Amino acid sequence: MQRVLIWDLPTRFFHWLLSAGFIAAAIIALALGEHSPLFPYHAIIGLTIALMVCLRVIWGIAGTRYARFGTFIFGPAAVFEYMKGTLVGGSKRYIGHNPGSALAIFALLALVLAMAVTGIMLGQGNESVKDLHEILAWVTVGFVVAHVLGVALHTIRHRENITLSMIHGKKHAEPSDAIASAKPIIAVIFLAIAGAWTFGLIRNYNPATQSTTLPLIGTVLQLGENENEGGMESGSKQKTTDDEGD
Repeated sequence: MQRVLIWDLPTRFFHWLLSAGFIAAAIIALALGEHSPLFPYHAIIGLTIALMVCLRVIWGIAGTRYARFGTFIFGPAAVFEYMKGTLVGGSKRYIGHNPGSALAIFALLALVLAMAVTGIMLGQGNESVKDLHEILAWVTVGFVVAHVLGVALHTIRHRENITLSMIHGKKHAEPSDAIASAKPIIAVIFLAIAGAWTFGLIRNYNPATQSTTLPLIGTVLQLGENENEGGMESGSKQKTTDDEGD
């Protein structure tokens, strides 16, 4: 066997940008808290990675061989056998995603979209989903930790650095297992769409009201406490106090 190209550039870019984006958003929201001046930016990051997940779903249908969802849909029995083999030894080696990573990928995609939906609902004033949004965030953290531990265990068991393979895109396999192209043009389009969406969110962000407008869609979302409303309320209370004094 020799090192051949397995992971295309769009898949690799998505993997690392999603990882970095989720870590940044989680630190801001869960560690710094909603009263941090950076809190609105956790929502902007969340909206960005939500768009990336939508693009990944498209690529999961129309992408290269190992990027397509059809190549890593496994039943419960296959997942169980892989997990057991990873723990006790003797698990099958997969060229693309293994059953463990496939489970983590589908779970994380669903969780990110669920967090995006509840986050948008919060931005529109629906506070009833706040607890659900936080629960989804912590569940996602749990899946991320489990995924990282699974990757580490796989690396030890199979002596195969799959983290590095997601950087350069290559794994040891037969030449017939290789994909024909890394799809650099698609990768550039992916980055351009995600970048334009993020730029639009930041450009439309109003620090005074801590709100932004979704590009092309036009929906206004509240990303934090409205300072103007707070000031108006304080001014109203002060006026009432003055009137009572008079």
